[in-house]
Order: sequence, then C-alpha cells, then structure tokens
Amino acid sequence: MEISQLLGLDVGHKRIGVARASSLAMLAEPLRTIPTDGALDKLKELAKEYNAATVVVGLPRNLQGDDTQQTTWVREWVDEAKKQIELPFYWQDEALTSAVAEAELQAHEHPHDIDALAAAIILQDFLDSLESERVPC
Repeated sequence: MEISQLLGLDVGHKRIGVARASSLAMLAEPLRTIPTDGALDKLKELAKEYNAATVVVGLPRNLQGDDTQQTTWVREWVDEAKKQIELPFYWQDEALTSAVAEAELQAHEHPHDIDALAAAIILQDFLDSLESERVPC
C-alpha cells in the first residue's frame, strides 16, 4: 500500500484552516491558518512541502443538510482551486466542526487556532469514513 499525504481545509471568506495527515498514521493534525486572499499560492506551497496527494475540503451546510450561501461560495472557491492545484479534491461534511473545535480548544488549551483545528476535525472525519462514502469535488 502506498503511503500518501492529505491536506484538509476549512475554507472561510477571511481565513482557511489547514491540516495534514498521512494515509499510514490516519491521524490528522492542525497545521496553520492562512488568509483566504492569496491562499491558493500558499496552498500550492504547502501541497509541495508536504508532498500532498489529496485535498479534503469541508462542505458547509445547514443542520438539515441543505446548501447555504456559504456552500455555494465554497463550491466556487474549490472550482477555482482545482484549476491551480492539480490534485484530487474531496468533500467532507463539516457540520458542527467549528463548535467541536472551539470546545476542544477550551477543554484542552490547545496551542492551535480554531480554524486549523476545525480543518483537522474535517480531515479526521474523512480518514474515518469508508472509501465508498467519499465524495470527489
């Protein structure tokens, strides 16, 4: 089995949380948060630095699972990202990840910021999912 690296993203209008994981360790770790403006160049650098083979993006929806304005915006952002970062992209439902990340930060006083931790939660959810459940962007 080939070991690959994955990047996880929690995409927002102002900031993008970034996480990484190895397909061998299957454990996501928060990396950093970057400004959304100019993020594609930084993400290309990170993909190269970590030798990423896959990008996982949190898909925001409301609690009923319906698309929102944010969903539409993130889908458009990913369409642009895919033109510049030539890797497979996958969606991962991000329901409640920010709330879980905030609770985790408060409970354990992590040195990471909330956006990077949310990206790690999104990526971990992806890693824990069955391959048959994974949705390409």
